[in-house]
Amino acid sequence: MRQTELHITNRLGLHARAAARLVRLANQFQSQIWLARTEVGHQPADAKSIFGVLLLAASQGTLVRITVEGPDEEQALLSISRLIEEKFGED
Repeated sequence: MRQTELHITNRLGLHARAAARLVRLANQFQSQIWLARTEVGHQPADAKSIFGVLLLAASQGTLVRITVEGPDEEQALLSISRLIEEKFGED
């Protein structure tokens, strides 16, 4: 299992288009991938579910934890992290 924490830095946060890009990318991997807001009381969301990702309501500046477990976890974590760090290709 691998984890990292990243800030959502794009101006609109994890809105529908950004969430769709993340879900499409997550579904390319066999590993299970979860996203969670780091504040206490927030449940992780399945990164392969658009509904789950949108329910995170992660606006700009939100710190999210990415947890990946499975056969391609290293590549999955790297790819998801890169997408977030590159502001979902928006800015």
